[in-house]
Parts: sequence; C-alpha cells; structure tokens
Amino acid sequence: MEQIIGLLFFARNVAHIEHLKTKSYAKHKALGHFYDDVIELADKLAEAYQGDQGLLGEIPLYAKLPDYAIDVFLEKQLKTIDELRKNATSRSAIQNIIDEVVELYLSTLYKLRNLS
Repeated sequence: MEQIIGLLFFARNVAHIEHLKTKSYAKHKALGHFYDDVIELADKLAEAYQGDQGLLGEIPLYAKLPDYAIDVFLEKQLKTIDELRKNATSRSAIQNIIDEVVELYLSTLYKLRNLS
C-alpha cells in the first residue's frame, strides 16, 4: 500500500506542475481537479488501510519529473496501481477506494485527451 500512496503523492505534484505550465484552460481545470482530488483519495485510502492493517511503513518519495506528456504519465501510473492493488488487500472497502482512484485517473485522462 505504501507504493500506491507514494505514487498518488507524486501524481499530485506532477499534475500541479503541469497545471501551472499549461496554456490550455481545459487542461488547467482538469489537472486542478485531479491534484485536489487525488490527495484527498490518498489520505482516505491511507487512513482506511491503517484502520484495517495498522500503520503504514515508509512511503516512497518519487521526485524525478517525467519527460513525457502528463496523459502518458497518468496512464503509466494507472497501470502500476492496477498491478499493485492485487496484493494490497482483500478488504472490499479499501479496494473500493482504489476504484475511486482509478475512476479519477480515467476521467482525467478523458478530459486531457478529448477536451483540451
């Protein structure tokens, strides 16, 4: 679970940087919603997991900015989250929060690819 939380924190930072750099209003808004929502979901996920499994271990800190487009970055992260979730927990309530994370990524990808 620590890896997923670390990825969400990193996604928030990358999205905020891209939000500030873009000249597209639609991309600016989509990324603004993403970075606000992803951090709330990361917190919700971490607290629910800790309520079930005890305190998290060390959360990895990712800092190297990607050298490819934000939609590709989010797509790669989504694939990693899908892989990590399989071994994270069998508790359906926690898997449901991960589903909310996936939904946020997918809807943001839609907005970035079709509305900007």
